[in-house]
Amino acid sequence: MKTNPKLLCVDDEPIVLEGMKMNLRRRFEVLTATSGAAALEVLAREPGVAVVMSDMRMPGMDGATLLSKVRVGWPDTVRLLLTGQADLESAIAAVNEGQIFRFLNKPCPPPALLAALEAAAEQHRLVTAERVLLEQTLHGSIKMLVDVLSLTNPASFGRATRIKQLAGELSTAVGMKDRWQVEVAAMLSELGSITLPVDTVERLRTGQPLTDDDTRMMKRAAEVTDQLLANIPRLEVVREMLIGAAAPPKLPRVEVPVSERTVADLGAQVLKVAADMDALEAQGEEASTCVGLLRSRGARYDPVVVRALEKVRGGANGPRAELREVKLAALRPAMVFARDVRLATGALLVARGYEVTPGFLERLRNFGADTVQEPLWVLLPAVKPNGLGVAA
Repeated sequence: MKTNPKLLCVDDEPIVLEGMKMNLRRRFEVLTATSGAAALEVLAREPGVAVVMSDMRMPGMDGATLLSKVRVGWPDTVRLLLTGQADLESAIAAVNEGQIFRFLNKPCPPPALLAALEAAAEQHRLVTAERVLLEQTLHGSIKMLVDVLSLTNPASFGRATRIKQLAGELSTAVGMKDRWQVEVAAMLSELGSITLPVDTVERLRTGQPLTDDDTRMMKRAAEVTDQLLANIPRLEVVREMLIGAAAPPKLPRVEVPVSERTVADLGAQVLKVAADMDALEAQGEEASTCVGLLRSRGARYDPVVVRALEKVRGGANGPRAELREVKLAALRPAMVFARDVRLATGALLVARGYEVTPGFLERLRNFGADTVQEPLWVLLPAVKPNGLGVAA
């Protein structure tokens, strides 16, 4: 059943709002507010408001200021301004600053008002549909690339999974508001490894020294990754992170507050630390030792990110994951493999650091008995502060 679009009318005269509600209720789900502050409260509790129409002259917060705030907080909501002739100059400024869809002179004939509101609702529908399409395209493309990596190169997929986990923790620790781009960059950071020989991938996975040929091939692999991602919309920041993570540090390094950093720059430094931390841990070093080694390298890493690493991995206290030996049949979602899982033939199935998912358990059903080497070593989720563990 088709529902009417939500319209929020804002005016400091209740009688005007009642008239609008009566005239527009057949075409819209009409909400009302008698002030700018009240309008923002309505938007905060009512999801999916398509159109906001506000009077210009109101006490406290005028219409132009309100619609500028709406643009920031609810950018998909289409904005209209009702104004008298004396407010024309202010209305023009509001169009420029608030990116208002239309402004209408008062009094506005009902047919003209209805036509403007219907055009605004259609604009909202188009903007929303385009955003949803782009998001679905983005998510689908990323999933496809990650699935290709998991099938063709389990070792690199395992490394990407571990880097993603640590990068997410570091992003939170340094105060990044939205960490999804860092996590996507981490999962795609190993994509180019599908072009690398098995020996090179193994040296990367185990933290062994790389040959000159390895280094050259890795550079080409990074270029392949960037070329693949260039065809996917809305991954510009992710690409900048990957390029920045691979670039040599700019010296001398000057510490810049997080609030003054771009998402791409800070994300690149998070990825750099997460990847090198994983490489050190691959050599069998304790986490606290690895943190000390990274700290000792000085200007190679961002000090803000290194301090965050000390917080999430360097301490001896806090909840710890439990290491346990299990049979294949005892695997449960949320367990993390502490060691590589190999088939009976010796081929790698999944690398250490992979978190067991319902999909992975379903995939195991395709393997016959005794085709996977047992026992398996897993990490159970860390014990929570209240002392309740996770049942195996």
